[in-house]
Amino acid sequence: MAPRKLRWMGDSKDVLSGFPQDVKDVFGVALYEVELGGTPDIAKPWKGLGPGVWELRDTDEDGAAYRGVYVVRLKSAVYVLHAFKKKSRRGIETPRHEVEVIEQRLKRAIEIDRESGE
Repeated sequence: MAPRKLRWMGDSKDVLSGFPQDVKDVFGVALYEVELGGTPDIAKPWKGLGPGVWELRDTDEDGAAYRGVYVVRLKSAVYVLHAFKKKSRRGIETPRHEVEVIEQRLKRAIEIDRESGE
């Protein structure tokens, strides 16, 4: 099976490129596994946006949390919706701004996927 295309939404690729090298390495391997049709050990379903939306989770050596959100349910590609360093002040809750970015980019990815006709 050939790998699926990987499409980056917004600034997600640039943001992920700025993560610490060990986190970038982990996310890179995980995303390649996704392209091949697998589900990485560091992936968890993203709640609230339906099936096929997943979150990659990793921490650096200082304990900082990093996230990458992607969607696999679309036909033409795997879409990386968002990447961010988690700075929640309320425990495990993802900040509302990050959730809004993910929601907006998912809507745009669905539009792009429909337009591609693949």
